[in-house]
Amino acid sequence: MSRIGRSPITVPAGVTVTIGDSNLITVKGPKGELTRQLHPDMIIEREGDIINVKRPTDNKQHRSLHGLTRTLVSNMVTGVTKGFAKTLEIAGVGYRAAKSGQKLALTLGFSHPLEVEPPAGLAIDVPAPNRIVVSGIDKEAVGALAAKIRGYREPEPYKGKGVKYEGEVVRRKVGKAGGKGKK
Repeated sequence: MSRIGRSPITVPAGVTVTIGDSNLITVKGPKGELTRQLHPDMIIEREGDIINVKRPTDNKQHRSLHGLTRTLVSNMVTGVTKGFAKTLEIAGVGYRAAKSGQKLALTLGFSHPLEVEPPAGLAIDVPAPNRIVVSGIDKEAVGALAAKIRGYREPEPYKGKGVKYEGEVVRRKVGKAGGKGKK
């Protein structure tokens, strides 16, 4: 059995979980509401404040869906209680971020500034010109927006300039050796 899929999900106080027909699950909490259609083969049972995810058979597809389904439900419960955030760091001379209204204005060495408007349910904060915080209740959407912003100017291996995740290690390359050994 899946080690992840086997562990129960505890529903905290103030969170309501509704499991509809064909595994349409709705989670409401203090930060908002999330709805997701899960795979119809998975069995989702609620007993009091504990949710268990079970699989009908032991075939390969059901085994792979077991842990995934449990993690998706757990992320929904965590999202409506605590929320999710990803922090991005900007490195490079003249590279910076600023907030204008709801939009994020990025200066990343292009001939024009880039503007990113967050989708509904997500927020972008700029605590410093070289830091961006993307936050929201949907883990998948937060990660997708952070990846989109990082994709505008990924960190390059020679000087490390670009947009990277907080804590991301960029493997550096030495560069040219100064032309030694060649004539």
